[in-house]
Amino acid sequence: MAVTAFAFEIKEGVAHITLDQAERGNPFDRKFAEDFNHLATECSVNPGVRAVLIDAKGRFFSVGGDLNALASDRDQLARFVSTATSDLHMGISRFARMNAPVVMAVHALAAGGAVALAAGADFVLAAPSAKFYAAFAGIGIVGDSGCSYFLPRRIGSRRAAQLLLLNETLSAEEAAGIGLINRVVAEEALAAEAWALATRLARGPTLAFGEMKNLLIESSTANLEGQLEAEARAMARVTRTDDAWNAMRAVLNKQKATFAGR
Repeated sequence: MAVTAFAFEIKEGVAHITLDQAERGNPFDRKFAEDFNHLATECSVNPGVRAVLIDAKGRFFSVGGDLNALASDRDQLARFVSTATSDLHMGISRFARMNAPVVMAVHALAAGGAVALAAGADFVLAAPSAKFYAAFAGIGIVGDSGCSYFLPRRIGSRRAAQLLLLNETLSAEEAAGIGLINRVVAEEALAAEAWALATRLARGPTLAFGEMKNLLIESSTANLEGQLEAEARAMARVTRTDDAWNAMRAVLNKQKATFAGR
């Protein structure tokens, strides 16, 4: 399958995914959704991928949904949305569930679904010029891309409702202040810092990362005893790996632990 909405390469264990329709504002359209799902599948099954870095080219990180496509045929609109979201949402689920941590670097406006992508990523760095615009209510639609799942978990349910229903725009500093992103980084340093973070994660205990990501996803709906048992089972699975055994032995021998992802 030819990927055209993104540039993609794997280097030093990092799958580098770049939104690559700068002349159109990197919109979430049918091809974007197909390619996003395809890349999520590749990253989730490729043992060489140990971290993911998502960034974008152009004036915008993403303008969100492609309004030209959405408003082109009223009779087909519901069918178009249902088809596009089937790919998009499968990709979002796979990025959330895969072992490889996802780092996102936002250099400019991120609107609509791109805000949801930020909420769903494991780490987000943003330039001071970045903005996060809810967008959905502005065109009378419901948010997708996991915004109703990830936003309450990152910023709280009341703040998420305010962002979405009042159709707010957050500055990078405001987004950092409420926990939507990790931190603001000088624009000239954003690419380098995001790459450094992604490669650091790629050198880490990938299998343990995957278990921790899934425990965090399940924690808000589990009861205490269920979550404790899930932690115990995850710990047992991880202790069977070479990475855990070798790292524990290395630390005991006052050596630096290294991880191979197995």
